[in-house]
Amino acid sequence: MRDFSADHRWLSLNTATVRKQGDLVEIIDACARHGIRAIDPWRDQVAAVGLDRAARAVRDAGLELSGYCRGGMFTADAAHRTEARDDNRRAVDEASALGAPCIVLVVGGLPQYSRPGSATSKDIVAARTQVEDAIAEMIEYAREAEMPLAIEPLHPAYAADRACVNTTKHALDICDRLDPQRSGALGVALDVYHIWWDPELLQQISRAGRDRLLAFHVCDWLVPTKDILNDRGMMGDGVIDIRSVRSAVEAQGFAGYSEIEIFSNDWWSRPMDEVLQTCIERHRSVV
Repeated sequence: MRDFSADHRWLSLNTATVRKQGDLVEIIDACARHGIRAIDPWRDQVAAVGLDRAARAVRDAGLELSGYCRGGMFTADAAHRTEARDDNRRAVDEASALGAPCIVLVVGGLPQYSRPGSATSKDIVAARTQVEDAIAEMIEYAREAEMPLAIEPLHPAYAADRACVNTTKHALDICDRLDPQRSGALGVALDVYHIWWDPELLQQISRAGRDRLLAFHVCDWLVPTKDILNDRGMMGDGVIDIRSVRSAVEAQGFAGYSEIEIFSNDWWSRPMDEVLQTCIERHRSVV
């Protein structure tokens, strides 16, 4: 396993971590100031400053991307499926313009939550079928752009509103069905916040292998958790054995960035420089 204690060259910042403290250009400037080499920006943040300006800011700061957040939210009623398809194609185009190595897919839950205005449904089996069908369609467009897709399994608490793919096994099952040749077009983004509890996790990481492991995200699970969405912990403040998961991922040959992604009302209330400096310190001592 790589030793992160001496520097933070393998730290990437998911820009949601400081989304309340500044716009994307300000975040990029702060990362450059702190010697952070990579980011994973969100589409709404890119849209707020404009795609051309975002791409230029990344380039001028000499940053790399560890991913692009996010594609997905595939589930919709019939009236909204074309909208979902076109939106995901735009995500591919944006990721290509920014030079992202992959698009992270948060696949969506029940249609009324994934695509507002869709007819209400409680059929999660149908939602999962629709997700797989939509990824099968998206992958063809993404292949032309040479843009890999990374399915992110989310904690089961998000099954209704954010993602009905909730285990690494489920995500890999989809990969195996849609990309049996392991072409590199489809893989997984593993976030310890969502998968740390899974008794099959280490087995599934081994199953994934290097070619399916496209992104690795870190934060921590607080006990108690005050808000399932916006109370993630800084690494070391919770109960996740982050190093054991990273060790398993790196044992398969993953050598990319450890991407810090923290949705937290607490950390959003603090100055950006304080948050970034804490991320650097915990990356060296905990991750």
